[in-house]
Amino acid sequence: MDFSDSLKQIRRERGFTQRDVYEWLHVSPNCYASWEQGRTQPDIENIKRLCSFFQVSSDRLLGLEGDDDIY
Repeated sequence: MDFSDSLKQIRRERGFTQRDVYEWLHVSPNCYASWEQGRTQPDIENIKRLCSFFQVSSDRLLGLEGDDDIY
C-alpha cells in the first residue's frame, strides 16, 4: 500500500474528516488533499505529527507494515 492510500485508510478508520486533520496540522486544505491524492508527500516533520495525531507507527503510516517485499 502506498502512502496516500495508507493515510486515507487510517484517517477513515479513526473517524476523522480531512478538515480535522489539516486544521490540527495547520496546513492548507489543498496541501492535505494532495497528500491523500498522492500528488505530493509531507515532509518528515509532518509525518511525525501525523503519526502523533493518528497514534500510529511511521511504518503503518508509510504503508510499510506487513510489506515483506520492501527489504
